[in-house]
Formats: sequence, structure tokens, C-alpha cells
Amino acid sequence: MKKACRIALRMMTIFLAAFAFFVGLAFSRDRGSKDVRGELIIFHAGSLSVPFREVSKKFNEIYPDVSIKAEAAGSRDTARKVSDLGRYCDVLGSADYEVIDNLLIPQHATFSIRFAANEMVIAYTKQSRQCALINAENWPDVLLSENVAFGRSDPNRDPCGYRTEMTFQLAEKHYEMPGLANRLIEKGGRKYIRPKETDLLALLEAGEIDYLFIYRSVATQHGLEFILLPDAVNLKLFEQKDLYATASVRVTGRQPGEFIERKGAPMVYGVTIPINCRHRELAEAWVALLLSPTGQKIMERSGQPVIAPALTAQYDELPDVLKPLCKPMGEAR
Repeated sequence: MKKACRIALRMMTIFLAAFAFFVGLAFSRDRGSKDVRGELIIFHAGSLSVPFREVSKKFNEIYPDVSIKAEAAGSRDTARKVSDLGRYCDVLGSADYEVIDNLLIPQHATFSIRFAANEMVIAYTKQSRQCALINAENWPDVLLSENVAFGRSDPNRDPCGYRTEMTFQLAEKHYEMPGLANRLIEKGGRKYIRPKETDLLALLEAGEIDYLFIYRSVATQHGLEFILLPDAVNLKLFEQKDLYATASVRVTGRQPGEFIERKGAPMVYGVTIPINCRHRELAEAWVALLLSPTGQKIMERSGQPVIAPALTAQYDELPDVLKPLCKPMGEAR
């Protein structure tokens, strides 16, 4: 009972903080806040396109004169636009919070906020070959069939790509099929690898590929059929983190010729405000909306479970307006 009361009190605090903040935003707009006619630039993972678009629509109800420009790419490409190309943005959303931690902090960002989850699925259409036969147990055999083609994203450019290869490794253990991971990698080859997972949707819908490894939220948003994978494979559950960590993939690092070993982990999305942000007040307001009950409802409608309250390992680095909406990592829930 005490724990339930603490949770209820915490959620009420979050709601009141968000409400007070947005009332303040609306008031400051009416008073002529300095950035109300600014341009807000958002870089984000392809899988965040739908929910981020909806959050931006809500934001424009508060700041109708703010122009919001969103640019989708694989999360690693998204981070490198800032770190390698020197491009600026006001908000950056990644399908893996560790992309922010590994590629942006501390030179290009000071914090990452963990705000949503997801899981791997195998998407298909009613025209996909062997779709009447495929299920959560036999999908490795179906995908290895000679007449079946499947796609995945590039592990060096997109978290969905390296998570797909982790899924292969975990499936090899779960189904007790030695060599399965390499067979799937070799079968897929590079013909149907694209920079980000959403780039493959057109190939799936056109029938050029039959199946696609993708996030459940994206499959839901696009009305696709999909196979739910076992929890030992889908990178969904925190309780399975030790098992997931037995899978690993080498991907390119910050510098040419440098590599990073990525270990399997439950899927956690991250958001940050880069140091080179040009409209910080608006960026903080947009992220606050994302983390508020309104933003959480948008994420859930888009097929993504939220982390509520959001978590961060850099709590002291957060802007003051975001602290009521987050809590430090390791704090008892």
C-alpha cells in the first residue's frame, strides 16, 4: 500500500510539474517569448517518425508560429550528423540511448534521457511467401527457405541493424540450432540491407522482400502483420538482460578504423538536447512535452511502451524544467 501511494504521489508530482510548465510556456508566448518564431530542428531515429510528428503537432498548439523541421535517419547516422558533420539540431532522439552516451557525451551532449522501450518482431504482408505457415517457432526455417527473401538495416548505421544480428544469436541459443546466426546473415547478404529499418518498408510492401526485422512499434504504425518472438529473443524484457548480454555485435566507433562491441540489452530509447542547440528554451519545452503524460500517451498509441518517469544517468546535467519529469538511474522505483 505504501509503495502504491509513493507511485501515485510521484505520478501526481510529474503531472503537476508538466502542467505548470506548459501553462508557463503559454503565458510566456503571450508575453512575447524570444524564440516563439524560431525554427526547431529535430534529428531522430526512423522508428520515432510517427510519435515525434504527433508530439510536434501538440507543441504547435502551444507555439503555432514555431517551424519544426524533423529529419529521420538511423540513430548512429543521426548522432554522427552532430559529432562528425558539425550539423546543429535542437533535439535528438535515438532508438538506443547508448548511441547518445557513446557518440555524443561529453563533447556534443551532456545528458541522455531514457524514455521509451520496444521489441524486435518479424514483419510481413499477406502476400509474403509462406506467410500462412510461419510462426514464432518455425521462422528460422521459413527465412532460410530458398525462395524467401528478408531485409534488415545496417548495423553500423542503425540500432535495429545490430539488434537484428543479436536476435539471430539469441535465436540460435533459444532454438538450439548451431550456426543459425551465421546462416541467416549469409542468407540475407547485403542486397536487402538499408541504412535504417524504415527504408525497407517500401520493399516489403512491393513484395521485393517477404519479411523484415523491425521494431514492433513501426510494424504497428504501418498496419503490418508480424510475428512476436519469444522473450528470450526479442530484446524486450529487463528481466532477461543477462541473457541478452550474451549476444554481441562489432560496429564502427567514433573514429575511422575504430570499433565498438555492442552487447545485447533490453531496448531503451534516448533523447537529448545537443550542446550546439540554437533554441534551447524551445528544445527544453519540446522534450518536456514528450516526457509529459500527453507525450507518453502519444508514444503508447504508437505502439511503444514508455518509461515513466523517464530515467537518466546524468540527472544533475538536466535543465531544471526537465528534472521533475525524470529520476536518476538507480533510484528505487
